[in-house]
Amino acid sequence: MSIEADSLPGDGRNETLNERMDRNWNEILQELRVIQTGTQILTGFLLAVAFQQRFEDLDRFQVSVYLVLVALSVLATLLALAPVSLHRTLFRKRAKPEIVRAANRLVQLTLVVVALTLAGTALLIFDFVVGRSAGLAAGAVTAVVALLLWGLLPLVIRRNDVGA
Repeated sequence: MSIEADSLPGDGRNETLNERMDRNWNEILQELRVIQTGTQILTGFLLAVAFQQRFEDLDRFQVSVYLVLVALSVLATLLALAPVSLHRTLFRKRAKPEIVRAANRLVQLTLVVVALTLAGTALLIFDFVVGRSAGLAAGAVTAVVALLLWGLLPLVIRRNDVGA
């Protein structure tokens, strides 16, 4: 479905393309507010870990996981902020459909990176506190739950055509 055709005929919306793009952009902004806050808090938490006294107790695997998590968390934050920069750069250039389309993709990519970061964070914490097996299990369970809630559930709802 194209971004221009996101509303169904007869759905009660009588909006122009510009009105629809404004509505879509506002919906994306609401989602970004949640994602940006979460990614920034997670990034701050991960950055603070390196300055804790017990950081030197991490083994080589845990340090490697930690560094990957910092990189993923920073990437998630950058991705979540990218639509704002995109909008600022293209503001008043009559590019709202392109901005909405690109921001939609960036939000989807952000969710993938956030899911990886959350799974890795669960892995690291459980690995450090309980052990490697518990860490791997916690990371896997977190990844599966994210996939189910953020990937499969929307597909099931769309397939069941709730909006019709």
